[in-house]
Amino acid sequence: MQHIKWQKPVLRVAVFSAQPYDKRFLNQINLAHFQSLHAELVYHISPLSEESVPLAALCDAVCVFVNDCVDEPVLKLLSEQGVRGVFLRCAGFNNVDLKAAEKLGMFVARVPAYSPEAVAEFTIAIMLTLNRRTHRAYNRVREGNFDLNSLLGFNMHKKTVGIVGVGKIGLAVARILKGFGCNLVAYDPYEVEEFKALGSYTTLDDLLQQSDIVTLHCPFMDSTKHLINRSSLKCLKTGAMLINTSRGGLIDTSAVIDALKSGKIGALGLDVYEEEANLFYVDHSADIIHDDVFQRLVTFPNVLVTGHQAFLTEEALTEIAETTFQNLQHFADGTECKNALVGGGAKTAK
Repeated sequence: MQHIKWQKPVLRVAVFSAQPYDKRFLNQINLAHFQSLHAELVYHISPLSEESVPLAALCDAVCVFVNDCVDEPVLKLLSEQGVRGVFLRCAGFNNVDLKAAEKLGMFVARVPAYSPEAVAEFTIAIMLTLNRRTHRAYNRVREGNFDLNSLLGFNMHKKTVGIVGVGKIGLAVARILKGFGCNLVAYDPYEVEEFKALGSYTTLDDLLQQSDIVTLHCPFMDSTKHLINRSSLKCLKTGAMLINTSRGGLIDTSAVIDALKSGKIGALGLDVYEEEANLFYVDHSADIIHDDVFQRLVTFPNVLVTGHQAFLTEEALTEIAETTFQNLQHFADGTECKNALVGGGAKTAK
């Protein structure tokens, strides 16, 4: 009699908002995990929404990114189709209704940290680009214009930089800036000792008042929504540079536009935007963009906007894929998962 080797059942995962780089790194890690986890990844470039839920038919889980909608209606529809797990390829989970997921008995896990240096280094790149106007100089030289007027910058050395949010990314930013000789101040409700060797903690208002550059590295939640608003901007040092590579909702964009017009903000660098879900990760170069606030924002010569790419390094994408598959393994085996937000040994829905 022919011996039939038993194999674990295939775990089908619908991957939403899947870009070519997502496929590359997820496929690499999937191959490495094949002996222990038989996962079949079904890629969809479209984001997860009520309309796209049918794409997850016959799947055990979905894998989503920052701008996918995972609210209660979507979770109910997924649950009705038999989907039992939600796996985030990111640290933030403000787009997931955790209470609804818990009621539905679903497993939700995230990637809590991945190469903080990737985001930190990109943050510094934006600072330096805005300061020395290298993006404008690049365009000038390509047109044969070697005029240096309006390209004047300042030394980073001895400038005061305010870091709002001192997690792993904020600390990585602090280490780099300390090497530049900057004076560092920070605001975070939860102080970490490691930063105290680099700078000092203060209040948010005091940080805004004394900083030449303010950079945001905090999570998006109810308490941090529009942390930078009309009221807090009154405390900002006139002409200061503001950087946000964290979450778009930390900034009230309309208030920031008014501060740019008045000169209160001297330069603005954004890798995120509050209404980015309808714009980012898609080529709109042949389209008319109907977001008037965004269109106004990019008309300023002292504003630099990039499309949420701070995380985009080989090291970060490898870590994201590896951690996602570790979470999937715990889901398949029914074992405790340290990255679980709901189910998988999570004590409460955070």
